[in-house]
Amino acid sequence: MPEDSVPELVEEPGAPTGSAIVSFGERLVRVFDSVGQLCVGIDPHAYLLGEWGLPDDARGLRDFGRRVVDAAAGIVGIVKPQVAFFERHGAAGYSALEAVLSAARDAGLLVIADVKRGDLGTSVEAYGQAWLTPDGPLEVDAMTASAYQGVGSLAAPLELAAVTGKGVFVLAATSNPESRVIQTALLADGRSVASSIVGDVVQWNSARGDGVGSVGLVMGATARFADYGIDLESLVNTPILAPGFGHQGAAYADLRTIYGPAAGMAVVSSSRGVLAAGPSGIAEAIATQAREVLECRE
Repeated sequence: MPEDSVPELVEEPGAPTGSAIVSFGERLVRVFDSVGQLCVGIDPHAYLLGEWGLPDDARGLRDFGRRVVDAAAGIVGIVKPQVAFFERHGAAGYSALEAVLSAARDAGLLVIADVKRGDLGTSVEAYGQAWLTPDGPLEVDAMTASAYQGVGSLAAPLELAAVTGKGVFVLAATSNPESRVIQTALLADGRSVASSIVGDVVQWNSARGDGVGSVGLVMGATARFADYGIDLESLVNTPILAPGFGHQGAAYADLRTIYGPAAGMAVVSSSRGVLAAGPSGIAEAIATQAREVLECRE
């Protein structure tokens, strides 16, 4: 990555002057240890906006997102806005998203932008700069990315994440059934596509130090990882973004069964499962589900 493309580094809030950047992996572990592994999705589906009594416009998006942030703050440590629901309203939607991201940062929440960007060269570098640049209008703590063109194609955002204390979650074994035929396809070396992505991410993290890495994987809770040839033992220090719980069918009680020795690294994502509780019930729903996930850890 060219030197002039790397933003000025910022220190962790509250850290002593001159202290080193705290990695995303380390910050994630701190959240797990303090409030647990539940991550609340911010997915303003049109039907949910209606159920919440909000208009399907930028104001409705902003109010919906802020209410979710207010309900999550102090109960969980991570939120995950699905950017597509904001993007469908164009510039006004992005303005609403910026307001929600700002509120989440002010609340001390880790924010994972579910953007699933993927490209190569300067294009993917620009995607990384959009979401991972400190003090940028769309600044988040981590973003999701697609490695359809190979994990190596994501080098620029991965390197940017490393120097700014951010994270990237690379799609590997997703929960949608349509993905299975591609992700289980075998390469010339006998590995599946998903397994090769897992191996490349583990290697990337290992080359950059010990402890929990800052590059993670998206591995849906409804996938059977044995069918993908994924060795869960290799992922004990790799963050895993784990959608598929609640509305999509996976149960929190099965967290350890699904992820095995890597269960402690799972960012357990729940979106419609808590959002369906509505504005008056969402705080209680988050608290209840956060306790259920915490009990699976004990």
